[in-house]
Amino acid sequence: MKRTTLSLIAVATALAAVTGFAALTAPDGTAPVASIATEPMPVERSSLLCPAPSTSEVAETDYASYTPAGKGAVGKADTAAKPGTAAKAELKPAPLAATPGGTAAKKPGAAKAPATVTEPGKPVAAEANGGAAPALTGAATGALAPGWTIQQTTVVPAGGARGLLGVACSAPDTDFWFPAASTAKERQDYVHLTNPDDTAAVADIELYGPEGALKSQLTEGIPVPAHSSVPVLLSTLTGEAPAADVTVHVTTRSGRVGAVIGSADDKLGSDWLPASADPAGTAVLPGIPADATSVRLVAYAPGEDDAELKIQLVGENGTIVPASAQSLHVKSGMTAAVDLPDLTRGEVGSLLLTPSDAKKATPFVAALRVVRGKGDKTEVAFVPATAAITARGTVADNRSAGTTLTLTAPGAAAQVKVTASAGTEGGTPVSKTVTVKAGTTIKVADLVPSGLKGSYALTVEPVSGGPVHAARTLAIPQNGIPMFTVQTLADDRGTVQVPTARQDLSVLDD
Repeated sequence: MKRTTLSLIAVATALAAVTGFAALTAPDGTAPVASIATEPMPVERSSLLCPAPSTSEVAETDYASYTPAGKGAVGKADTAAKPGTAAKAELKPAPLAATPGGTAAKKPGAAKAPATVTEPGKPVAAEANGGAAPALTGAATGALAPGWTIQQTTVVPAGGARGLLGVACSAPDTDFWFPAASTAKERQDYVHLTNPDDTAAVADIELYGPEGALKSQLTEGIPVPAHSSVPVLLSTLTGEAPAADVTVHVTTRSGRVGAVIGSADDKLGSDWLPASADPAGTAVLPGIPADATSVRLVAYAPGEDDAELKIQLVGENGTIVPASAQSLHVKSGMTAAVDLPDLTRGEVGSLLLTPSDAKKATPFVAALRVVRGKGDKTEVAFVPATAAITARGTVADNRSAGTTLTLTAPGAAAQVKVTASAGTEGGTPVSKTVTVKAGTTIKVADLVPSGLKGSYALTVEPVSGGPVHAARTLAIPQNGIPMFTVQTLADDRGTVQVPTARQDLSVLDD
């Protein structure tokens, strides 16, 4: 992750966010109609952005692309498809551009388009090794759009950025929160900004430490050229003293971007830090591994009020208040953090943050830094606050060994259907319905496609009961280091509410 500040990393081609609308006109196009109801319909287009995986020459990156089986129109998913054109299985390097510092970016080497999905229910995979792999953009249409996901998994076996780095490629947006970032000397944290569109975007990055906002050395915003990706080293954005715990707020003045933070610690390892769920009065951070040796909670309250948070661990046997820390006071506009030693005690778990005063729910964002291993054999991962799965959530690139799915029901008991897809090279999908007791976290580590060859996808669908939060841990030990990464499962937003209309001639009356 040690890059020239604001250096340009090429991306493939443009992406558009998923949107839905209805034109309310009469069948003959002459008379207006009125919307009388809505019904969910499958989205017809999905967009995803993947950051440049690594600059290490020894990096090995796997891509896995998957669309869950379901209803929809015939379509195609392609990680190099430009909006408004036919899908193509190719990458297009971004043009050279100058960074705000005036340094021209290097043009990346050629790369093969990875993971083109051709049929729902069948995952595909591809590889890209070395440090020249570019950032990617992609689009899925028709039947391949609802729930389309891409998982990017990189192993860096040696060097300052060694570790297992996993990230679910995400849709572009205009607002992102990243607790658990850092400008400390031992950390190299880059926020990767990727612009999928035909026009330049301008992004602002605000940093908040334990004492409040950090004074920025860049006041004019960060230009992100069309179809380009720009990694920004956080420590270069401020002249203030290094801060171990920083919350990053990314917004756009114009356009939209994909944003994710790549973090490398000289001692602990490296991984991607995805954005937290939107500010809310409660939060669930799912998927803490059973053998975590260090867990650090970082939170930030963006509003005018302080947040007084009750900390609870939702474990396999119930919900408890950890002895190491029972609460966290988060001052308005300041980043707060607390270590939670001996948190899991050999059981998988999830952190539940609620207002200490149920009558006063102050919005906040939160994330965890989780460490496995000890001494010089450690590895780090990040777990952001994550919303419950309302309809369906999917994570790709699961392996026959080292994959653990965790399901958390922080309130009422729930039933969910879990499906393991066919493998990328063969295998038969399997499903089962599991029950999550109220206030518990369970692990699913034994659901593997029969006759599996390659990697597979896991899909979670709520059946009944209360909200369920999910996360997947992938462990790939290397040279005695317990390398791992945790991906939380967001709802795939595979449907959109479409108005049902009827003719209403009354709107023509004077």
